[in-house]
Amino acid sequence: MNVEILSPDAHVYNGEADVVTLPGATGSFQIKNNHAALISSLQAGEVIVQNGADSKTFQVNGGLIEVVKNKVTILV
Repeated sequence: MNVEILSPDAHVYNGEADVVTLPGATGSFQIKNNHAALISSLQAGEVIVQNGADSKTFQVNGGLIEVVKNKVTILV
């Protein structure tokens, strides 16, 4: 699935992932390939983007996530 992380100042990340772990408002959760459509708020914490053995971690201060047709858009 395609993952895009955007902030008001920059395009932080754009790439493929197998799993994305996010700090949800009521606890962490994961998005995997073919996940159902979703919109959720995020709290401060770590966003972890995993693609095979490769893993990238981003610190966020909150934001929103939208999942539609294997495209994950994270606004921070």
